[in-house]
Amino acid sequence: MFTFHDVIHPHAPRPNVHVVLGTPLDLPADEGHEVVFLAAGCFWGVEKVFWETEGVVATATGYMGGTTPHPTYEHVCTGTTGHAETVRVVYDTGVTDAARIISTFFEIHDPTQGDRQGNDVGSQYRSAIWTTTPEQLGTALATRDAYAEEITARGFGPITTEVGPAELAGPFWQAEDHHQGYLWKHPNGYQCHARTGIACPVLPPRTPA
Repeated sequence: MFTFHDVIHPHAPRPNVHVVLGTPLDLPADEGHEVVFLAAGCFWGVEKVFWETEGVVATATGYMGGTTPHPTYEHVCTGTTGHAETVRVVYDTGVTDAARIISTFFEIHDPTQGDRQGNDVGSQYRSAIWTTTPEQLGTALATRDAYAEEITARGFGPITTEVGPAELAGPFWQAEDHHQGYLWKHPNGYQCHARTGIACPVLPPRTPA
């Protein structure tokens, strides 16, 4: 079983539960649950999409894929830490699966933009999927390839989404309390809407070749 440990920022208050879902932000991937880490631009809007997604039981915003320990939001926004704004998603495998979660991920941003989403520019806004099971990894790679065919046929450039095992991306550093459930706390807050407008296929589960 995947034993990746999330790391809570040591200088920020640790919230106990999600303001919408009512579950712990660090809910473990126990029996019937899986965790996947998704970066798709500004994490406020990404998190909102997933707390509204059927089968998702916990979400948390944070920073992942960088090298600087204990990053703050302000530090990450300088683009010098290497981290991407990331959402930790825990889903109930009896209700949904990696294929549907990953399909949703590709549809809620433009995965061809490199180090940006819309007007948000910088490596912290890059697209990435960090997986915790072999099946997630295989599904993510296959979905990325299938979606690339769909969107390049309609004039988009190559997909730049990074896909890999979470343990190779480094720790997930949970973001400060005011970034958790941000768009519930601030209903009129900023939400990036850079999308391709093209549906992403939901593929059968698969493992890497």
